[in-house]
Amino acid sequence: MNILSQSSATALLAPVAADMRAVDSVIRQRLASEVPLIEQIGEYIISAGGKRLRPVILLLSARAFGYDGNRHHELAAVVEFIHTATLLHDDVVDESELRRGRQTANAVFGNAASVLVGDFLYSALPDDGGRGSMRIMEILSNATNVIAEGEVLQLLNMHDPDVTVERYLQVIRYKTAKLFEASAQLGAVLAGADAATEEAAAEYGRRIGTAFQLIDDMLDYTASAEQMGKNAGDDLREGKPTLPLLHLLEHGSVEQRTLAREAIVQGGTEHFDAVFTAIHACGALEVTFQAAQREAEAAEQAAQRFPDSPLKQTLIDLCAFSLQRQS
Repeated sequence: MNILSQSSATALLAPVAADMRAVDSVIRQRLASEVPLIEQIGEYIISAGGKRLRPVILLLSARAFGYDGNRHHELAAVVEFIHTATLLHDDVVDESELRRGRQTANAVFGNAASVLVGDFLYSALPDDGGRGSMRIMEILSNATNVIAEGEVLQLLNMHDPDVTVERYLQVIRYKTAKLFEASAQLGAVLAGADAATEEAAAEYGRRIGTAFQLIDDMLDYTASAEQMGKNAGDDLREGKPTLPLLHLLEHGSVEQRTLAREAIVQGGTEHFDAVFTAIHACGALEVTFQAAQREAEAAEQAAQRFPDSPLKQTLIDLCAFSLQRQS
C-alpha cells in the first residue's frame, strides 16, 4: 500500500472538488424549513465541517464507474444528512459536549431539539425517479435500519467488560461502516454497474469504513482534543469497550486487566492516565492499527476489481489516507 502524506489530501480530492461544492449547495437548499430552529441547528452542525468522506466516496464511486449526470450531488447530500443525524443522536446518547472542535448541538440547543432535528435530517430522500431509484431507496433504507441497530448494539456493549472483539466489530460494521458501504454502492448503482461491480463497491466501502473507525478508536488514546475535535478519552468516559481496551483486557497483567474492567464498568476519566499507560505498554495501539491496516488492504483489493480509471486510483489512495489521519 502506497504511503500518502496528509499534505496531499487536498490534491487527492481535487477530482471531486467541484462536485463537493455542488453538494454543499444542495445541502443548503435541503436545510430550508419554515421552522427556524431546524435550519439553525442543521446549519450549526453542517457548517462545522468535517471530513465529508462518505459523500466524497459516493462522488468518486459514481465517476469511477462512468456516471456523467448530476444525481450524485443529491445522493451525496442525503448521505451527509444521514451521517449528521447520527451525530446529533450520538451526542445526545453519549452526553457529549465537544465535536469538531466546538460545543455539540445538544450542549448548545438541548437534547430534545437535537433529537428532533436529527429526525428531520433522517427524512431526507432523493427527489427524482431516475435510473435505479428503487434500488437506491432500498440501499438507503437498509443503511438507516442497520445504523440504528448498531446504535442499540453499542448501547448494550457499554459498561460491559465481557464484550468480545467480534461483538465490537459488529458495532463498527453496523454503526459506521454501513454508511461508507452504502455510499460506494450508490455510486455504482447510479452508473448502472453490474451486480458483481456493485458488490465490489459495497465491500470497498465496508472495509474502508471499518478501517476508519478502528483508527478513530485508536486516536481516542493518542490524539489531543485539538487534533480530534472532540474530547480525548471520550470512549473510556462512556464505558465503551473499543479494541485498545479489549486487547488490554486479554493481554495485560492481572493488575492492568483489573484496571481495565473497572474503567469500563464505572466509566468516567478517573483512571484515564493509568489506562492510557497500560494500553501503550501492552501494544494495544499497534494491534488496533494492524487491524485497520488489514481492512484498508481488503478495501484496496476490492477496488482493484473496479474498471480502470484515474478515479479508481483515487479510491485506492484513500485506503492509505484512512490509516494516516490524525483527526
